[in-house]
Amino acid sequence: MINFITGRIKAIFYSLKGAFLLLKTEHSIQAQSIIALIFIIAGFFFEISKTEWVFQVLAICLVLTAESLNTAIEKIADFIHPDHNKKIGFIKDISAGAVFFAVIFALFIIYNIYWDKILN
Repeated sequence: MINFITGRIKAIFYSLKGAFLLLKTEHSIQAQSIIALIFIIAGFFFEISKTEWVFQVLAICLVLTAESLNTAIEKIADFIHPDHNKKIGFIKDISAGAVFFAVIFALFIIYNIYWDKILN
């Protein structure tokens, strides 16, 4: 039981370390975090409902998660094959496509939450 608890504490530490490394080193995560912060502030400003908060936070987390996984895949691909390679490029493009889908979902959510609020 002690090993299990110790293992979970270490896992949390490594997760936090990874999140801070992403925020410190990756421009795309930094930009998306700033956009997320803007929409969090907008949520308070427009007094969005609890349901809207759930969807907004889901969209933010989905985009940041997709971008984080995309970054990890790109780093692994670059490590395995640092030179330009058609197959590695294909893998990186597919990974970036996942981020695209997450962003489209987020834009759909943001549109549904804020469009009428901004117009009124």
